[in-house]
Amino acid sequence: MIETIMKFIGEFLGLLKKGDLDEASEQLAKAYNTFLKEDSAFFQSIPAGELTDKLLKEHNYTNGHLEVLAELFNAEAELRYACNDKPGCLEFSEKSLILFEFIDREYKTFSMVRINKMEALRNRIAELS
Repeated sequence: MIETIMKFIGEFLGLLKKGDLDEASEQLAKAYNTFLKEDSAFFQSIPAGELTDKLLKEHNYTNGHLEVLAELFNAEAELRYACNDKPGCLEFSEKSLILFEFIDREYKTFSMVRINKMEALRNRIAELS
């Protein structure tokens, strides 16, 4: 599942780079349903501080699901940034960081890619706050 989401993220970022924000938005909406069987509004409605508990305990998500969601939230933040929606970008950046930090603690394996993503998210959050 992670390889598939990473392929999607690459294609999604390509759309953003070309400035095709409508198509990027459509693809992202489909990705939430494809990978997690919910739409983005479902996840957006969950307060940041409750994300991991609510999804793991109440909805039986796994750490793998949370990793996919962290990637989708990061993609959503990129889309919101490209659309000049700074509050939306901040919200999704914060939620993505929470999930990546949780995954980092739970997996207990070093991932330079994850470390770099968390650092980029922290920088973006600092810039937008």
